[in-house]
Amino acid sequence: MTDHKKNAYKYATIVAMGGFVFGIDAALISGTTNYLTEEFALNELQLGAAVGAAAWGVLLALVFVGYAVNKIGRKRALQISAAVYLISALGSAFAPNYWIFLSARFLGGLAFSSISMASMYIGEIAPPKWRGKLVSMIQINIVVGLSAAYFINYMIQNWANSGAEWVITLGIDTNTWRWMLGSEIIFALLWLILLMFIPHSPVWLMLKERIEEAKETLKRVISENEVETHIVEMKESLQTMGADHSDWAQFKEIFNRPMRITFIIAATLAIVQQSTGINAILFYAPTVFEQLGMGTDAAFSQAIWIGVISVIFTVLGLLLVDKIGRRPMVLGGLLWIIISLGICFYGFHNATYSLSKENVVELTEVSGAERLNILIDTSYDSDIDFKEALMETLGEEEAKKHSSALIQKAANLNGLLILIGILSFIAAFQSTIGPVMWVLFSEIFPISNRGIAIPVFVFLTSITSSLIQTFFPWQLENLGIGSTLLFYASTVAIGLVILFIYLKETKNMTIEEVQLALAPKKKSE
Repeated sequence: MTDHKKNAYKYATIVAMGGFVFGIDAALISGTTNYLTEEFALNELQLGAAVGAAAWGVLLALVFVGYAVNKIGRKRALQISAAVYLISALGSAFAPNYWIFLSARFLGGLAFSSISMASMYIGEIAPPKWRGKLVSMIQINIVVGLSAAYFINYMIQNWANSGAEWVITLGIDTNTWRWMLGSEIIFALLWLILLMFIPHSPVWLMLKERIEEAKETLKRVISENEVETHIVEMKESLQTMGADHSDWAQFKEIFNRPMRITFIIAATLAIVQQSTGINAILFYAPTVFEQLGMGTDAAFSQAIWIGVISVIFTVLGLLLVDKIGRRPMVLGGLLWIIISLGICFYGFHNATYSLSKENVVELTEVSGAERLNILIDTSYDSDIDFKEALMETLGEEEAKKHSSALIQKAANLNGLLILIGILSFIAAFQSTIGPVMWVLFSEIFPISNRGIAIPVFVFLTSITSSLIQTFFPWQLENLGIGSTLLFYASTVAIGLVILFIYLKETKNMTIEEVQLALAPKKKSE
């Protein structure tokens, strides 16, 4: 491997580590939802707000990130994000009350904008033939971070239940969720340190008319005889900006006719990627598995499978993105997701819930379990009906507290079929639309406005994500898991139709060639 190729991979790996920290930050909370509900006496919407606070935080950050990456540079903006992750992790782990916890999670969301900045930076520093692989490293790091978070949660959960003396001494048994969230501190600090060793983006250096520095940076990542060609191409792209380089001018350019097809593709990708419900599944993984009738400990262990599947299929997507191409991977992936969610819906739709006399006797953790005798041998056709009967019998607080144990006893469903559907959904997302959206975002926007355009459409992704995360607990309580997954499948189907019409192939194209391919065709006279 040549030195410039080594450098390109090194810089991309360091920047893509932001995806790992994002994955850690996003998924650690999945293991804390029951603890948070009990610690702060939360209802469904309050819990949804706690989990979704980070997603709302990124909305605020993305308003300013376009200005920041153009003003202080991609590198400095990434370093600020790493510092914010660190502060958020400290605040979340040591929060004395719900509102401080919510604020710390919201602050962490400001750093989520690092994903769009990482995509931008790697897309600008990577040669066209490697861009797909290098940008996809962000998604690999995200899923490795998710997997690490599930494993950390599972490990800390086991420690908390072990009764070991050192566990009691460290307070892991009484502050389990704080240890889970606090584990992020190490990784955020490490990323902050590593970002000191990357150069500034050559595109940003050109924007600042620091041409010689841009050349020196390019010499590190491409062969020297290609540098002048890249410099000329960037100059030509920047000349399209005209005299007005303002952020507002770049923002208006997004809505101009020459970018109409790009706008449709980017907006659809931004919405449909999160409308799959991926973050509801990932961030509430143990909760989802509890709906399968698993106990809390089993749900934690099964969540690890999500991480394993995510890593395997993201690597597969990384290997295929520059071979198969962007269009077939996106369209095939969305169809795969629809089928997977349909399998899950079918499994939950045909489930029944019923308590036997033996089940009630075994529920020793439920105070006054004999109150459930009136429900014995009564069959309920949905989890919603069963939960309503539990609340009428035990009261809302007791029913929620023991929901996992009660569903585990009562569920009569094809758990294997649903588990296959969930894991198939994860595999489909992580190998296709998950990483490929970031690759396309790094390719389809012109140099003249990418500093603003990428954050704008990531903002749209984040709005969708925040709504999905915030309302997922409410949907579970009021619509049921089956109907919720069917809703996700329906929105994905709409996105599939739009992208089938408009999405073009961009494999192995330069950014300039992509712009020509996406330009609206002029009507013939």
